[in-house]
Amino acid sequence: MRMITRALIAIVVLLSGAVNNAVAQQDTANAALVPVKLEQALYLIRSTLLTLNDANRTGNYTVLRDLAAPDFQLRNTAADLGQIFADLRHRNFDLYGAALLAPQFTKAPALDKNGMLHFSGFIPTQPQQIRFDLVFQNAAERWRLFGIAVATPDALQPQARVEQPAAKETPPKPKQKRLSAKTPPAKSDPQAPATP
Repeated sequence: MRMITRALIAIVVLLSGAVNNAVAQQDTANAALVPVKLEQALYLIRSTLLTLNDANRTGNYTVLRDLAAPDFQLRNTAADLGQIFADLRHRNFDLYGAALLAPQFTKAPALDKNGMLHFSGFIPTQPQQIRFDLVFQNAAERWRLFGIAVATPDALQPQARVEQPAAKETPPKPKQKRLSAKTPPAKSDPQAPATP
């Protein structure tokens, strides 16, 4: 099931505009197109989100900017990044869940026609998820951040199950209505900035 949050809290997308929950179902053709192993993908996602977390905690975005691809650096000053992520910083939202929980991909990691590596998914934290869209550019034989979008929508709660009593070998009783809980819709922050 795909959970898509339309409102993003912070978006930085440059120049150009990641794995279903069942990664094992990827066909070998797609796997051959992605030049990174799962371990490297996890490293890129976690290190990027944790670097953003440190920048939000300190208010200093120079390291995030300096580790990014040259094109990202040309288009974003540290002050620009501070403004883009101001809401996340002011809410003191901690992205530490990226270090502890495995990301769940909503799209298969893929290279676009320009050779950019895309990862999209979420970290299943509670009560809010960490949604991410990350784009990396190969610069000097290293994947470096080229674009980032992070959102923190409310996490959907799993459906509650109503326990039915064990069946007895007795005559059938009149039919009863089954009760089930509905999953609340995901909420998003209405103050999401527009795409630059």
